[in-house]
Parts: sequence; C-alpha cells; structure tokens
Amino acid sequence: MLKKILTIATALTVLNSQADIDIIDGHIMLESVNKQIVNINTEELNKILNEDASVILIDVRTPSELNYTGTIKRGQNVNIVRGWLEFQIGDHAKSKDTPIIVYCGRNLRSPLAAKTLENMGYTNVKNYADGFFIWKEEFSPVRISDYEPNNILYRLPEEIAPGVYSAIGATQPYTYENSNHNNNLSFIVTTDGVLVFNAGGSYLVAKAMHEEIKKVTDQKVKYVVLENSQGHAILGSNYWKEQGAIIVAHAEADKDIKHRGEDIYMRSLRVQKDKLIGSKIVRPDLTFEEKLNLPMGDTKIELMHIGASHSPDDIQLWLPEQKLLISGDTAFNERMLPIFPHTNALAWIETWDKIEALEPEIIIPGHGEPTDLATITKFTKDYLVYMRAEVEKVLDEDGGLYEAYNIGQSMFRDRGTYRELHKQNAERIFKQMEFE
Repeated sequence: MLKKILTIATALTVLNSQADIDIIDGHIMLESVNKQIVNINTEELNKILNEDASVILIDVRTPSELNYTGTIKRGQNVNIVRGWLEFQIGDHAKSKDTPIIVYCGRNLRSPLAAKTLENMGYTNVKNYADGFFIWKEEFSPVRISDYEPNNILYRLPEEIAPGVYSAIGATQPYTYENSNHNNNLSFIVTTDGVLVFNAGGSYLVAKAMHEEIKKVTDQKVKYVVLENSQGHAILGSNYWKEQGAIIVAHAEADKDIKHRGEDIYMRSLRVQKDKLIGSKIVRPDLTFEEKLNLPMGDTKIELMHIGASHSPDDIQLWLPEQKLLISGDTAFNERMLPIFPHTNALAWIETWDKIEALEPEIIIPGHGEPTDLATITKFTKDYLVYMRAEVEKVLDEDGGLYEAYNIGQSMFRDRGTYRELHKQNAERIFKQMEFE
C-alpha cells in the first residue's frame, strides 16, 4: 500500500513539473512571437480605427467571453474565435494585403493569432497588445451582449424623467442572446395606473418587464401602446391582455397584425426558439388614425401618428407638460436606421418638421439611449438627407445600383447594425428615387 502511495505521489510530482515546464514554454513562445509581430497600444489602435475604415479588427475570444465582458464597440470589430481563424478569415479579409488587427483579453491568444495570419500570407497584420481589458479600463466604447445575463431583459428600466422609465434595448439585430429586446420598452406611472409603450418581443419579456414595473409601483397596467407591428413591439401583447390591459395601436398596425401576424410570429420563432414560449398573436383593442388623447389621472398623454417615417403604422407618445417624446421608430439614436421596402425616405424627412415643431427636450427613441433633438436629428434626418443627396448624384451621372452600393457610408460605421443595413439602405433609396 505504501509503495502504491509513493508511486502516485511520484506521478503527481512529474505531472506538476511538466505543467510548470509547459507554462514556462508557453511564456517563452509568446515572448518569441511578440518579437516577430507588430504590436500596437490603445492610442495607436484608436488612431488607425479613426483613419482607416477598411481595417478589420478581430476579437479572437469566445462568444461566451464576449457575452459576459463585452467587446470593442467600433464599426470595424468582428468576432472570430482563435480556433476558427484559419477557416473564417476569408469571409472578412478579401485580399492578403487587407489591414488586420487582432486582440484578446490580456494579450495571450492574439499574438499567436497574428503570427498565424502572417504564416497564412497576410501582409498587413498588427496585434493590439494592450488587450480588451485595458481598453475597457480606459472607458473606451464597449459593446455589451447582455447587460443582465440573469434576466431575459437586455437592460433593466431606468427613470428617464419623473414617472417615466425605459428599458433600453440592444442596438443590434434581434438575436437569441438579446431575447428580442433590441428596442426600447418604456412605461409611465400616473395617479391612475400605468401606461406601457411597446408590449415587448415575447410573453417572457413582457412578464419580466411587468416584474420591474411592480418594483416601482403597485398601480395596475391600464394601457399597452404598440409603436408599430414589428415583432419586438407586439409579441408580448397576450401577456398584457391576461393582466387586463387595453392594447392600443395605429389602425395600419392592426391591419398588418391581422394579415401578417403568423409570419411575424414564425420569423421570430426561428431565432428565439424556446424563448418565445407562451407568446401568441393578438390584435389591438383600440386603434386610431391621427391622434388619441389618453389622460391618466394628472398626466396628459397624447398618442400621435405625425406622418410617414420608418413604417406606415409608426406612432409616437407626447407628454406636453414634460416636453418628452417617446418617438417609436420615427427616431433612432446610436444605431443605423433601416429603410424597408415600404419606407418613404423623402416623406420621413418631411415628417421631421413636425417633430421639431414639438420642441421636445427629451426624446426616448425607438432604438438607442434617450437624448436631445440635436443628437436624434443627426442619427435620423441627417442620415436620410445625406443618402438622398448621394443617390441623386449617382442618378445625375447615369449610375446604377453598383454605384449606389459604393456610396461612402464609412463615417457611419460605428453605428449599431451598420454592417447589416448600409448597403440595403442604399439600394432601397436608389430604387425609390429612380422613378421620382
């Protein structure tokens, strides 16, 4: 027995010694690799990202790491896991001289990734040696996959103005990770109940939102207003119906839910899977065309359809006493707005005059942080004006879709959904203006 114990002890000593050797060898290898590659710091990285829209910034950490720590919030940033770099780099770098910068958390994996790319023949590779955690410590912009990993809500509600709260959604396309909470869900507490703006993207999201409302007030939710007929606005409606709330929407939203409700549900189900459990399509109880006053106790609330914008059924909520506008998808902040086939970009610009006439002091947009009129104008109207002007130049020179796709939009690259939308927007604005 003693001999067996000594044999095990000897084996463990050998294993521990081997582990120590492996660690030492790893550090020696890293030191050697770092001498063979180009390393840059945070100041140099920012300079390159600001000046070169074509550079590809690659976070080589795993998606689970990104979910809990975040990633660099710059338009050139993509995620390719270190082990998949050889297989996926071609999807992003179209030529061997494409400028590439790699990074990880603490500069352990990224030097090896940089060397791998060089061995594959890529000629313009740099390693961000400070790493993500230094970037984050210096309060540089960070994209968070989920602010509340233990809650189905992407972020919890915060008070924006007295009695007005909003849970700000992810400024990215809806994903399983963000649980279809990629728009802003707001509520207003009055002396005569609560009004919720947007039902949420599922039964579970609506229920989670209600739990947060209960922490603020014991008032009953009286109305739930749908900003439009998109899935993240309507798929929680049946939860609120169960609580006795009245669902309010524009008449066009009601028509769209009636005719396309099942398609909206199935499209979301393909992404949300089990997170859509309990969700059902229900139609609004109350609709309006242009304006609906909903006074609640001491609070004056006006629902409006001020004109064409992102969708024909977009509505807004106006609190005249607080000069606060919940704009729905008529206004965007921090992320790129989408041009749908039914979006009239010119009419959207004309609608902006009515927003400015309200002189709002606070705007809770459809997407992005609450802000002021000047900021929201930059992200919405100014983008539309720019794109129409550039498309007009293409048309004046007898250009086609190819030229429209190549309209310079790199100055907008840091906006959420830029990759997904910028070429689609150019195409759709071009097709609209081609026959004006």
